[in-house]
Amino acid sequence: MTYDLIVIGTGPGGYVCAIRAAQLGLKVAVIEKRSTHGGTCLNVGCIPSKALLHASELYEEAGHGFAGMGIEVKPKLDLKKMLAFKDEGVKGNVDGVAFLLKKNKIEPYHGTGRVAGAGKVEVTFINGEKKVLDTKAIVIATGSDVARLPGIEIDEKRVVSSTGALELPVVPKKLIVVGAGVIGLELGSVWRRLGAEVLVVEYLDRILPGMDGDVARQFQKILQKQGVTFKLASKVMAVKKDASGCAVTVEPAAGGVAESHFADIVLVAIGRVPYTDGLGLQEAGVTLDNRKRIVVDAHFQTNVPGVYAVGDVIAGPMLAHKAEDEGVAVAEILAGQAGHVNYGVIPNVIYTFPEVASVGKSEEELKAEGIAYNAGKFPFTANGRAKVNKTTDGFVKVLADSATDRILGVHIIGAHAGELIGEAAVIMEFGGSAEDLARTCHAHPTLTEAVKEAAMAVDKRAVHM
Repeated sequence: MTYDLIVIGTGPGGYVCAIRAAQLGLKVAVIEKRSTHGGTCLNVGCIPSKALLHASELYEEAGHGFAGMGIEVKPKLDLKKMLAFKDEGVKGNVDGVAFLLKKNKIEPYHGTGRVAGAGKVEVTFINGEKKVLDTKAIVIATGSDVARLPGIEIDEKRVVSSTGALELPVVPKKLIVVGAGVIGLELGSVWRRLGAEVLVVEYLDRILPGMDGDVARQFQKILQKQGVTFKLASKVMAVKKDASGCAVTVEPAAGGVAESHFADIVLVAIGRVPYTDGLGLQEAGVTLDNRKRIVVDAHFQTNVPGVYAVGDVIAGPMLAHKAEDEGVAVAEILAGQAGHVNYGVIPNVIYTFPEVASVGKSEEELKAEGIAYNAGKFPFTANGRAKVNKTTDGFVKVLADSATDRILGVHIIGAHAGELIGEAAVIMEFGGSAEDLARTCHAHPTLTEAVKEAAMAVDKRAVHM
C-alpha cells in the first residue's frame, strides 16, 4: 500500500496536519514514538502545566483571597490528588486525539520513524521490528526537546526539566529555576503557590527575552511582589547533588565572584532544541541550519522533493498553535489548495497570574525597524470589572502605525490576558486599525473594555483614565 501522506510525530503540528489531510481525501498514516498521541504539548507540556497552574492558582486564592470576599476557608494541599487531577486532564486530551485519528481513518504506527529515501519511511517498533512504508509525501513534525546546560545532568529527581517539574512528589522548600522564560516562570509560579521558596537565575539582564520590555518590567515587579526572587545577568556554573539537595554555583554573566545557593530541586528551563536526530535526514540529504532546524521553503518543503516539515523543527516561535497552523497549511498545499500561515499574527501567552499575552510587534522591534508608531495604554486599575474582581494588576497596550493607524502589536498583562489577546489577533488578521477597535462596542462590565480603551488611548481619547 502507498499512502498519500505519512506524518512523523503526532504533536499539535503532526496530528492536526494528518486530520486536515484526511478531511481533504488523502490516505494518511502517522508515526508516534510515545504510546499516546499529542506530543510534548499534551503529554508533558502545555496541557499538564495548565492543569497545575489552574489548581495551584485556586489553592492560593482560597488561602489568601477568599477571606476578603467573605468566604472563610483554610485549604489543605493534597499534592497526590492534585497530580492525579493533572493526569486525568492529560488522559482526556490524548484519548481525544486518538479518537479523532480513528474517526478520520488515519493509520497509526507506534515506533520511531526515519526517512529511508524518496517516498519511503522506516518504522522501528518498540519490540525492535522494522517496517518500510511507501508514501507520496512525508511531513516531519517531531517537535523539540529540552535544552541542556553543559556539565549539568538532568536526572528528573533533583535536577529536573519541565517534565520532572510536573511530577515532583513533594513540594520543595527551595526551588532554583534556571531561565526566566515562559516555562521557568510558569512552573516556578506553580511551586511557589504550593509553598516553595523560588529563586530564578537568568543569564540576561531581564526576564522574558523577546517580549515587550514594558510588559517584562511590570511582570517582574508583580512576580517579586508575589514572592519570586530574581538573580539576573547571572549564570549557573555547577550543580552538586547529594542526599539533602543541590549546591548551585552561580556567577555574574560577565564574570566575577561566584556564589553558592542551596536548593532541594533545580529546574533547568533554558529553552528547547529541535528534535531532528535519528530521522535519517543527513542520509536523505535534507538541509539543516546551524541550530539543527530543518530548512524549508515558503510551502514547507525541504530541499528534498516530497519531504516537508512543520512546528518546532523549523524556524519560528516554538508554539503549539504555530505548529497547528503550519500543519493545516501543508495538508492543504498537498491537496492542491493554497495553504498559508500569517507569521505576523501569532499570539504568545504566559499562563501565570496575571497572564501575559502578546501578538505582533513589540515597541523594541518597531524602533529597530524604524517604523513610526503611536502607543495607547490602559491600566486595569481603571477597568470596572477588574476593580470589583480585585484583579487590577497590569495593562493593555496597543501599538498602531502612525501614518495608517493599522494595529501592529498588542501587549496585555492582566487576568485572562490569554483570552483577551484573541480579539487583537482577529482584528490584526483583517488589517484593522486602532480606530476600528476603539469604535467596536464592547460589553460592560468586562475586562475586554480595557482593550477598547487602550485602542482609544492611541488617539489620546480614553474615557476612563
